[in-house]
Amino acid sequence: MVDFNAPARAPLAGTAPGHYDALRSAPELTGPTTRITVRVCDLRTTHLPTLGRVSGSWILLVLLSMLIKKYDLRELSPDALTRLLKRSEQDIEEASEIARRLIEEVVAEGDHALVRHLAQIDRVQVDPARLRVSPEEFAQASATLSEEVKQAVRVAVDNIRSFHTRQLPPRLTLEMLSPGVFAGEQTTAIDRVGLYVPKGKGSFPSVMAMLAVPAQIAGCSQIVVCTPPSADGTVDAASLYAAELAGVKNIIRIGGASAIAAFAYGTQSVPKVDKILGPCNRYGSAAKRLLKGVIDTGLPAGPSEAIIFADEFAEPRMVAIDLLNEAEHGPDSAALLVTHSVALSDAVTKLLPDLVTALPEPRRAFCTEVLHRFGGIVLTRDLSESLAFINDYAPEHLQVLIRDPFSVLGKINNAGEILLGEYTPISVANYCLGVNAILPTGGFAKTVSCTSIRSFLKGTSIAYCTREGFTSLRGPTQILAEYEGFPAHTRTARDR
Repeated sequence: MVDFNAPARAPLAGTAPGHYDALRSAPELTGPTTRITVRVCDLRTTHLPTLGRVSGSWILLVLLSMLIKKYDLRELSPDALTRLLKRSEQDIEEASEIARRLIEEVVAEGDHALVRHLAQIDRVQVDPARLRVSPEEFAQASATLSEEVKQAVRVAVDNIRSFHTRQLPPRLTLEMLSPGVFAGEQTTAIDRVGLYVPKGKGSFPSVMAMLAVPAQIAGCSQIVVCTPPSADGTVDAASLYAAELAGVKNIIRIGGASAIAAFAYGTQSVPKVDKILGPCNRYGSAAKRLLKGVIDTGLPAGPSEAIIFADEFAEPRMVAIDLLNEAEHGPDSAALLVTHSVALSDAVTKLLPDLVTALPEPRRAFCTEVLHRFGGIVLTRDLSESLAFINDYAPEHLQVLIRDPFSVLGKINNAGEILLGEYTPISVANYCLGVNAILPTGGFAKTVSCTSIRSFLKGTSIAYCTREGFTSLRGPTQILAEYEGFPAHTRTARDR
């Protein structure tokens, strides 16, 4: 037990408040879920008499090394395993009451509620007439961005467009099942879609591209985007540029549960849509769950999560960096290394503190909190136990860093995406590779598919019988209708 309990003194030099905001609220870590036990305090107001004159950065390194959770599946209790698998889902459940109130206000007041929520929650003042992004703002965004950023966005949009175009199914299929009996499917676009592009902890032109490009390719007749504004009320320039490249211009500056409610019910500025797609914070995710009976809320895309699946042949520094790639999304993210290699686990543990402290705020604080809250290292007996845990966890992102990644591909059943080998990091897939990075979270990858062109389409069964085909099916139809007790069904087959 490391216990810093002593009279308060002045803050230590060379420390950043963001670290302690994350550490201050940390629960005490005990039991078989961790290799250490530590009680955390606020170093800004704590005297460290036993450590003498040391720098705050060194103390932070010590704390970080102790706060990295390690879970040994051989020792993990069923309750501890359940908590590990649950990740930030508990936070989403706890956000439901706030989300419910925001939804009710949007339904009752429309745009007035949206503007008030922006002022109260985001501290942004927006006139109701300016909720929608103007053409001038698109032009200003393009003029503001560097050519380097615009070129990177163009690469991403081009690859996303190329991959999703290849996913387009035939407009109509019709095949003969038996003489005179034909069956098939007609594929059409969903008419009205609402795309949610988050903003809270960063700007996400990549998410805009991942949603807007396939919606346009699918042929959706009305595409509406909701995205939170910056502190000055503007919408992220690169996101506007990505939307323009995709041909999407209807963008509303509103976020969270309020945006989800506006999509579901419509307001003066936000048209009602048929389906919502896009990742949300916990309040937006809670709103989606509350509105499931009102609108198609798409795949459950909540706080980001990833597993780095590695063996003893993986390079420790790359593993550690890939782990932080996920952890820096935000304090509600989940970033886990799953390995059966004790040597790799120990090496990554030693590397992480220095790598975390090298990050700027607020990413440093995010990584610190993730590594002791929903992240860490899961140590298994062998490759088979690692695979079993991964399939049980069903991560949003799965990066496979084992000697022969293709050897395990067929054994991974539950993951939003599977990225194979050391040259396919999550960052490349998130931005430029072309696959869609809007993926199911919270374990829903067990039943829900990744976002694709099919997310913006719907299939309708098509059937046709000739007289010959109908005659061949008349008898079996009558028998089954009579068995199930539907006399009118029987008559439609018998009396034709």
